[in-house]
Order: sequence, then structure tokens, then C-alpha cells
Amino acid sequence: MEDVWQFIPYPWLIVGGLVSISVTGMYLVKRFVLVQLQSIKRSEGRHVTSILLNSLSKPLSIFILVLNIYLLQYLLLKHELIADQYNKQVDITAQIGIIIALLVFAERFCNQLVVSYADSSDVLRNSQSIIRGTSKLLIISIGSLVILGTLGISITPIVASLGITSLAVALALQPTLENFFSGVQLVIDKPIRVGDFVELDSGEQGFVEKIGWRSTWIKMLPNNIVVMPNSILSQSKVINYYYPEKELSVPVDVGVHYDSDLEHVERVTLEVAKEILHSHKWGISDYDTFVVFHTFDSSSINFTVMLRAEEYFNRFFIKSAFIKALHARYRQEGIVIPYPIRAINTEQEKAEPSNRNTAPP
Repeated sequence: MEDVWQFIPYPWLIVGGLVSISVTGMYLVKRFVLVQLQSIKRSEGRHVTSILLNSLSKPLSIFILVLNIYLLQYLLLKHELIADQYNKQVDITAQIGIIIALLVFAERFCNQLVVSYADSSDVLRNSQSIIRGTSKLLIISIGSLVILGTLGISITPIVASLGITSLAVALALQPTLENFFSGVQLVIDKPIRVGDFVELDSGEQGFVEKIGWRSTWIKMLPNNIVVMPNSILSQSKVINYYYPEKELSVPVDVGVHYDSDLEHVERVTLEVAKEILHSHKWGISDYDTFVVFHTFDSSSINFTVMLRAEEYFNRFFIKSAFIKALHARYRQEGIVIPYPIRAINTEQEKAEPSNRNTAPP
């Protein structure tokens, strides 16, 4: 067989063709096997085996390349197309490839695990970006040290110098580290969570989209994003309309004429309020609504009706429906909602001439 290679004009092309066929065949086998295994585990949802299979695709591709590097080395050495001195370089390259494959697998597995279980855990859902970023940085750091050791570079001085340089890095990255630890504090303390509707002390309102390692993203009702640094947010006054629960009271201020029968007004108002809470899709039907009279105003007796909505954003629609229904019912019952009135005392406003020397007309 070795004599046959002497008569082949382009042995490099033959070796390259064999390796290419090997790479293609292994890749097709890998894809077929993974697809079959994933179809079996697809019904199990977040099962760890499914996450494991989803994380294997790229690492297996790198591992296939490593195997074919060894195959290429074997063919070239067998037919004396390269010298034996390249064995060490090929071994080092293959080892680095295996390390990279393991690092890629670890990084993808951690990300898939966090994303898969985020819906079932408030901590994971609120800290996805922080956990993924930290795990990625940790994996890259460990992998870099292992690769340096594989290349024959001593990592002991590097590890020793980390203690000296960490102080300088901490001083240089003080704002970044402050935002990072503030984000960790927000995740642990949980004053806000992803999906909560909040109001900042600066007046912006919106839904919490993401709590990142540097900033928190809040999506406002006009569909734009407010990006707040975690260090500022952790020191600010924030109103969370979804904590401890989404339900909230909806006060509606009303005024009636002074000649009104307040008992009748209260009875009619409560009937309308209960009807709205039962019929409206965002009303709380079992809420015990009430009326509180509180002010003798300049032209009306004012009171507050307390309604209940499923969440903050629904309160506008509950209030609108109640006002329309109450206005129509008051008209039927003859209850007057007065216009603002300003009385003018003409007798008091009469002025006597102050200049007595003025000649009569």
C-alpha cells in the first residue's frame, strides 16, 4: 500500500479528501443522533437530559475536528509527508481543542440551565443576566489558565499577581463594581422583580424588563425603555404596584349638590360600584366597596368611592366605566353634580366715593 502512494502525483489531495470525508461523515452522524435523542426527550420539557443534549452540538463539532486532526497527523506520518517533529505541536493543538470544547459545553449548559428554570424561580428570573455573565466570566478565566498551562506557561506568577492587580482593577472599575453589587442586592432583596410595574422617584412608570449586572431596564407605557444604573436605583424611592400583590384600590372622587339626600346618594353610588365590579372583566367582584364623605366644598359635598382592580394598569378602565355608569344613574335618580359656583355679593362690593370735594354731576 505504501508503494502505491509513491505513484500518486498529489498525495496531499488524497489525504485532504479522506479527512474531509471523515469530517462530513462524523458531522452527519452527530446531527442524526442528536436530532433523534432530542425528539425522544422533547416531551419532557425542562428535563436535565434535554438541556444536556441542547448543549452538546457545538462541543461535539469541535471534538470531531480534534479527532480528524489526529487522523490527518496519522495519515501524513504514515506516508512520510511530514516529519515527526510536528507531533508535539499537533498534540498541543488537539489538547487545546478539547479544552475549548469542554469550556463551550460548560458555558452553554449553564446558560440553558438558567433559562430553562427561570420561569419556576423568582431568583433565577430576576438575575438571569447576572448569573449568566458571572458564570461565563468564571469559565473563561479558568479555561484561560488551563490553556496557558497546556502551552507550558507557568500560571503560578499569574495567580500570584492577581492579588496585586485586583486592588488596581477594583479602583479603576469602582462604578462598575458598585452597579454590579447593587444589582446583586436588588436580586437578593427583591424590592422589584422582572415583570413588576413600578414608578421611579423621578416620575417614570413602566414594567421591569431586565435586571442586569450594570443596569435595570424599565419599559414604559409609550413602549420606550428607561435604563437605570443599579447603584442609583438601589438608593432611590421606588413604588412597586405589583408588590405584595397586583390587586389595588381605585379611589374615585365625586361631588353632589348640597340639597342632595346623602343616604340616597350613598345607596345609589354603592349599587353602581358593585355592578361595575361584577360586570367589568378587570374588576374584583368580591371586594366590599364603600363610600366616604369627607369635604364641604365651595359648591358641593365631596366623597370618595373605593373600587378594586386586578392590577395597576386596569384601574384606568375601571374608573372610566364607573364614571360613565354613575353619571347615567345620577341623571335617572335626579341627583345633581353641580358646576363650580362663585357667588358675588353686590352689596358688599359697592364702594362709596372717597373724594368728598368732587362736584356733583
